[in-house]
Amino acid sequence: MKKVLSLLMAASLALGLAACGGNSSNEANSDAANGSASGDGKTWVIASDTVFKPFEYTDASGNFVGIDVDIVAAIAGDQGFQYEMKSLGWDAAIAACQSGQADGMIAGASITDERKESGWIFSDGYYQTTQTMTVAEDSDITGFEDLSGKTVAVKTGTQGATYAESLKDQYGFTITYFEDSPTMYQAVLGGQAVACFEDTPVMAASIKDGGLALKILEDTANEGQPYGFAIFNEDNQELIDMFNAGLANIKENGKYDEIIAKYLG
Repeated sequence: MKKVLSLLMAASLALGLAACGGNSSNEANSDAANGSASGDGKTWVIASDTVFKPFEYTDASGNFVGIDVDIVAAIAGDQGFQYEMKSLGWDAAIAACQSGQADGMIAGASITDERKESGWIFSDGYYQTTQTMTVAEDSDITGFEDLSGKTVAVKTGTQGATYAESLKDQYGFTITYFEDSPTMYQAVLGGQAVACFEDTPVMAASIKDGGLALKILEDTANEGQPYGFAIFNEDNQELIDMFNAGLANIKENGKYDEIIAKYLG
């Protein structure tokens, strides 16, 4: 379903990106870090999701913030390149990269063999995470065995969805798909679904910061995968190389740990 949505959206992205404007994008100029821009002054367009807290989201002041946002800014400063970040949404971000309207994507995207085989070109992993199951705070569901005959919610095209899909036949539940995490959470809170599958740190941050009446069930997490920055065109390999080099540097100088601590404590 993710691929179909991405293809459908690609044709209209030129207008969509032009309409994004300053309110839906963050810009960083490497001059502030006394670096020289790569590619003869090229400004790289980096697409992201809209709401995937704490990795990307809009704060109370209307600023687009998060772990992914700060990591890109730190790496751009370290490597001396200019970029513009576009908050497009998961499917739209993929479609933008596939259609050439964006150069790269950072949106809490797990590095998987399936994605590599379908054309994703990943950086080194920048954050290791798992996926887990969440239910309403007053739910009597305690594990996968209680899902038989029931409906669970997932976000289209994510590893949470893949995890749920790997379990549905064994435990006899059906899946309903949503385009963003907040809508998925509301489906559980409103009773349209009895559970949802989400990346563990994202779910924990959403429950804590949003005061959601949800709870993560113990012993439901998978082994997990690392998140990676991605491109979809080999001509943009320079961007991956700079990301990897910058990531290594900010890990070595402590900036990476500062970013993680800022959002996850």
